[in-house]
Amino acid sequence: MNAVALPQPQLASGPVFDPALDPTFDLDLVSIDPKWALKVPAAYAVRKHILPLCKIDQTVYVACLNVRDIQIKKTVEKYLGHSCSLIEVERDPLERALKRTYDKFSLGEPTGTIQTSTAADDRENPVAICDELIQAAVLRNASDIHLVPNEQCLMVQLRVDGILEGYCEIPKLIQPLVVSRLKVLAGMDIAEKRAAQDGRITAFYASSGRKLEIRAASLPTRFGERITLRLLAGGSANLSLQSLGMREQDLHAFRSATSRPHGLVLLTGPTGSGKSTTLYVAIEHLLKTSGGNVITIEDPVEYEIRGASQVEVDSADKVNFSKALRSILRHDPDVVMIGEIRDHETADTAIKAAMTGHLVFSTLHTNTSAGVVTRLIDMGVEPFLVAATLRLSVAQRLVRKLCPTCRKERTITQEESLLLHRPELRGMPTFDPVGCLKCAGKGYAGRIGLFEMLENNAEIADLIAGSVNESIIAESSKRLGGSALIDDGIAKILDATSSVAEIVSAVSWG
Repeated sequence: MNAVALPQPQLASGPVFDPALDPTFDLDLVSIDPKWALKVPAAYAVRKHILPLCKIDQTVYVACLNVRDIQIKKTVEKYLGHSCSLIEVERDPLERALKRTYDKFSLGEPTGTIQTSTAADDRENPVAICDELIQAAVLRNASDIHLVPNEQCLMVQLRVDGILEGYCEIPKLIQPLVVSRLKVLAGMDIAEKRAAQDGRITAFYASSGRKLEIRAASLPTRFGERITLRLLAGGSANLSLQSLGMREQDLHAFRSATSRPHGLVLLTGPTGSGKSTTLYVAIEHLLKTSGGNVITIEDPVEYEIRGASQVEVDSADKVNFSKALRSILRHDPDVVMIGEIRDHETADTAIKAAMTGHLVFSTLHTNTSAGVVTRLIDMGVEPFLVAATLRLSVAQRLVRKLCPTCRKERTITQEESLLLHRPELRGMPTFDPVGCLKCAGKGYAGRIGLFEMLENNAEIADLIAGSVNESIIAESSKRLGGSALIDDGIAKILDATSSVAEIVSAVSWG
């Protein structure tokens, strides 16, 4: 499989990170790019103790025990098809890196293993190809795998930190075999090629027994079936409200609203803005601090929450949001989480649940926290009911975090200050991405949330009940101490968490 030549994010010019000159270099913290690591057969890499890390400025960096072994360098360059630079590392961290890179897992059953061999005879083996794609996504910490057919090939892309990265191109000849293999794993009908289908794949890690859930979807297109795989591994067990990126003021508002015994807490933002993750973290926080009977309604269930009863909406419409809501209210819940409020019936039931002593969490698709009010009223909910039940609405976005190792300082230009609608920021310090081994040459590592909170106090409730325009509600919230998304974004620029480009692309102005 050959690498796809796709546009890469613009990186600031500057010196390339030199691991030999950096005493803080730690292989355990290095981000490994599977596009290069999986080109070398696992057996050879483990036997010779070599591991390709990533490509920076036309050089592929390779960790090894002996940089003076010319034969190893020649062999690795043959596998990579590219010149490389050897980095001498210690044995223990290299063995740990090799283990996590070539970790074996099984699909469907907790027996057997995926062999991540990239030998030439596996290049046309659909089983080996599918195994490698999932292994690459796990290694790159990708959220999605996209297999997009075109006239020449089946193009594979990984979504990492919200950005699509090209991984490889699968020959057209074996496209049907790869698609059929994934459909079999997901429990889809391989004979049905003209209708969209959904399925689920479960993988088990051999070393830890950890489970990886993958949601699969197929879609017929002009050049064949497109497959999208959503990796649901990780969940929110290692996240906390603080780690989401909320500032102290926002964190206080969120905790205050979610500690009340009843009311409506709504999260809003576009698809992929992290709303579901915030909901899961909030639910787990409540279970740890106050316990209670928690029931969720989701489409589908993405992560398991220990201690909560999770109801999945099915495609056969035997259990939809409104039916499930009417039923679960008979099970005496303290907290109800609804995956999304989509229509008047769901909104009406959620409002009634909030009025009758339940704490209700859900999401909506609007751009601002004040837009939640308008959206609910547009769905047919009476303004006085919104005013009486809404406790907090949260607008959210996700931005990439700058790599702390290689970020480069400069000052904000006049043009950038105008883009941020803050002329006074001109000349203030900011940072740009550069790219190093720790971030796989990307300049960014991980994502963090931007938040905008609308607390429903007495003054805001009066405005909502009077059906006041959302811009007036937003202005009143800011006057009472609330902040906008751009304010949180600027704070993350000035504390070197993210870049100007990321904040400008994430926040829109109406």
